[in-house]
Amino acid sequence: MNRLGAVVGRAPGTAGALLVLWTLGAATGSLWSGPSEQLLDTVGFGVSSPLWTAVTSALWCANLAGYLATTVLLLLFGPVAEREFGAVRTLGLVVVSHVLGAFAGAGLVQAGAAWSWLSYLNYDLAVGPSPGVVGLALALSFRLSPLWRRRVRLLVVLGLLVLALYSGYLEDVLRLCGGIVGLVIGVVAVRGRPAPVPPSREETRVLVALLLAASALGPVVVLLSPYADGPLSWFADVLAVPQPDTATIASYCADPELVELCRALETQAVYDRLPALLMSVMPALLLLVLAEGLRRGRRFAWWSALVLNMAMAGLIGWYVWEAVLLGDALVTPGVLVEYCIPFLLPLGIVVVLLATRRHFPLSTPVRRFWTVSVGGFVGLGTVYVLGGWLAREQFLPQPGLGDLLADLPARFLPPGYLGLVPMPFRPDDLIALVLFQYTGVVFWLVVLYALLRATWSARVVEDADAALRARELMLRHGGTSLSYMTTWRGNRYWFTPDGRAVVAYRVVATIALTVGDPIGPPDACREAVRGFAEFCAHEGWTPCLYSISEELRDDVAPLGWHAVQVAEDTVIPLADLRFTGKKWQDVRTALNKAAKQGITAEWWHYAEAPPALTDQIRSISAEWVADKGLPEMGFTLGGLDELSGEGVRCLIAVDADRTVHGVTSWLPVYVDGHVVGWTLDFMRRRGSAFTGSMEFLIASAATALKEEGAGFLSLSGAPLARLDRGVQPRGLQRLLDFAGHVLEPVYGFRSLFAFKAKFQPVYRPMFMAYPDPAALPRIANAVGRAYLPGMSVRQGMRLARMLATGRFSRAR
Repeated sequence: MNRLGAVVGRAPGTAGALLVLWTLGAATGSLWSGPSEQLLDTVGFGVSSPLWTAVTSALWCANLAGYLATTVLLLLFGPVAEREFGAVRTLGLVVVSHVLGAFAGAGLVQAGAAWSWLSYLNYDLAVGPSPGVVGLALALSFRLSPLWRRRVRLLVVLGLLVLALYSGYLEDVLRLCGGIVGLVIGVVAVRGRPAPVPPSREETRVLVALLLAASALGPVVVLLSPYADGPLSWFADVLAVPQPDTATIASYCADPELVELCRALETQAVYDRLPALLMSVMPALLLLVLAEGLRRGRRFAWWSALVLNMAMAGLIGWYVWEAVLLGDALVTPGVLVEYCIPFLLPLGIVVVLLATRRHFPLSTPVRRFWTVSVGGFVGLGTVYVLGGWLAREQFLPQPGLGDLLADLPARFLPPGYLGLVPMPFRPDDLIALVLFQYTGVVFWLVVLYALLRATWSARVVEDADAALRARELMLRHGGTSLSYMTTWRGNRYWFTPDGRAVVAYRVVATIALTVGDPIGPPDACREAVRGFAEFCAHEGWTPCLYSISEELRDDVAPLGWHAVQVAEDTVIPLADLRFTGKKWQDVRTALNKAAKQGITAEWWHYAEAPPALTDQIRSISAEWVADKGLPEMGFTLGGLDELSGEGVRCLIAVDADRTVHGVTSWLPVYVDGHVVGWTLDFMRRRGSAFTGSMEFLIASAATALKEEGAGFLSLSGAPLARLDRGVQPRGLQRLLDFAGHVLEPVYGFRSLFAFKAKFQPVYRPMFMAYPDPAALPRIANAVGRAYLPGMSVRQGMRLARMLATGRFSRAR
């Protein structure tokens, strides 16, 4: 209740508006299907309605979906607007945008009465506060940063245009006008907006991708709207043609003047609902895949989108021409003009693509696409022709090989276009139906998969010398306690133009995750972040600096980057290390117990250790993994493969019988080619090992390495665990703290952090820095996949069960 009260206190206007909206809806029984007909006549707004209905129409929604959508929009923009403008001005912006948007929409409908689409809206009534809410969002955009300003405007305006032009209801027109009013208010009245900044290459890609995605989603809106009649609603016939029902076919076939249309509908009805749906939406799915490829800057996606939109423009022409031939009773000059309007959409996209060509330079491995697509066409075509000939008795009339071959191209057309081509035979039994209906479905699914791989994959240029150059910089300049991890397998390397600094990273789902700080001189490292970000933008990736130091976090803050703590490094200074005092009691106990049991600590390089030891280490590790039932974590957590790295040392606890009780690995930290410290990485103990075996190994390592002249030991960062410094965590930090709490029963990060406290370390926070908060869901996915790259579906289900039941096994 306290938390709810705090939320209401921060956004009282938003909370009050939602309370009124839902209370009135519940009191009048309007939540499920909107106001009753009598109530709608009283409070709904229309062209001929009383002026005061411009206000009352905002107090109800048309249905439950409207209530939910309005709630989401208000929760997204309301609290931010109240923080910028205050509650009173925020509600005022909503009311003004809604009222003026309603009047502007009514004026637009009256002015366009000669247009059949708008003339139908003269008699409609609309309810819902969404015109005012989108007006608020667009007015608020003038107070946002350049990046978010463009995003909000682009997403909101595109959404408004798609709904108005495809769905075409009165509320869609009012919503669009409310958004325009919000933009005007922003220009005239909103103060403190930042100076215009030209969109970056990455933002331009997003803009073009959203435009293409909108052209694909518009027809889907039409399919979901039973009476959609927007000016572009006819364009849905090009991308997603709904199946005609029996009544529709019967009504058209009863008219002797509509023989051709009757034949087209009967041909279309040959398809069952599932294959018809898949074939109808396939063009929209292809466009969505290409839109994602454009967002990633892929040249192949650019060419494909260009060709596809030019083909759609031609297809529209063919469709309109055939529609004219169906009969003068259907196509009047006015209707023909409306049919030609959809030409503007694909042609407009073609113009935009040509104007932005330079923003899509990235090549992709397309040979596999053509191999899979052509192979699929030939293979499925062969199956259709030969299978159809073998099952020719299941067609009416029976076709020959030539007939099946001539019909093959029609199998790859959506059902809505089958009426435009001759159909000399029809399927009449199971095998014939499967061949007739699913040949095209399977082919386009194969093409969709190949297109996904081609447009989403980048051509990787391998540099055989990169790892050697990166290692040389690490030896020379050192870096943080994680620097050695940059040499692990799976990392790529980006070097500054002068070669003085390097960034180690790996790409997971378009997120370029770095491993620690850049390596190089301090001044070069600061510039390396800026250069690496530009490199990522060119490649279509989002950079994320992971497990970086506090100093680097402060360096990237002026660049507009955001940061959150993801771990806590625990460092043991060795100069004055002594295991005396009560705080070291557990460590001394472990050392004494090992001495009594005849257990000693031995240093080995894993590759040089005798098989009797390495076999036991592998067995202990396998036991640990099997006990958890989950894969070993990777990324910044090494496994068996990393034990053999050059310079890595293993400290093993063995007894008089040469039984291994536990093992730790230590990564060197270099400065000017010399080892100055060590980082704990691999840590495993046998299930039957003596209590305190890990304390014994770490204390033994600290003593020995201190004698060798090392300055410190890092016990490495404990992920999702941190020291409480008395600072109240904010939203994202609270979420990460919660994630650490949820994962504790499985991986025990917090228990590990508490264990390291026994060694009285110095705590150094480790951060994740990112330039774009909108990418956080993708970053979370990338980090999870980087740490658990080999997780199977079965292991994922086991992880979910363990999180739900709280079962866990500890590493120690």
